[in-house]
Amino acid sequence: MVELLKKAIRDIPDFPKKGILFKDITTLFKDPVSFQRTVDLLGHRYVGKKIDLVVGVEARGFIVGAALAYKLGAGVILVRKPGKLPHKTYSASYSLEYGTDSLEIHRDAIKKGQKVLIADDLLATGGTVSAVINLVEKLGGKIVECAFLTELEFLGGRKKLQPHKIFSFIKYN
Repeated sequence: MVELLKKAIRDIPDFPKKGILFKDITTLFKDPVSFQRTVDLLGHRYVGKKIDLVVGVEARGFIVGAALAYKLGAGVILVRKPGKLPHKTYSASYSLEYGTDSLEIHRDAIKKGQKVLIADDLLATGGTVSAVINLVEKLGGKIVECAFLTELEFLGGRKKLQPHKIFSFIKYN
């Protein structure tokens, strides 16, 4: 099944810059059968784990997170770029290849002790999700796992997120 879903992902050479082979998951999302199978297979992993909230990371992680939250009967929380959330927020910064960036979460998004699943489309270097983990923990959320649709294993992001549990559905070496 993973190989079938992998085939639904399009390769874009030299995007966003020369020498990078971008894995475009929008082709998987637009195919109803592939999208449903992906959500069903990912969701099945968490059935019975009593997840309270799924945190979706801007922007494609919103799609993965919202679909998983629906499948699990959980709430969905959005972690966004600065200035996009309307209420009081906490912020966490993370390193990029050429500088830093930040993410924000509403201060009242998670109650202490709630079981949280962090969901995103891609695990690369781990910087983005590391910032999300910091935000969830600052609010007192109990992270059950970090779930990714795809993982670029050769970038080593999994190591950066230890000791948290990590699951990725489709892996690229």
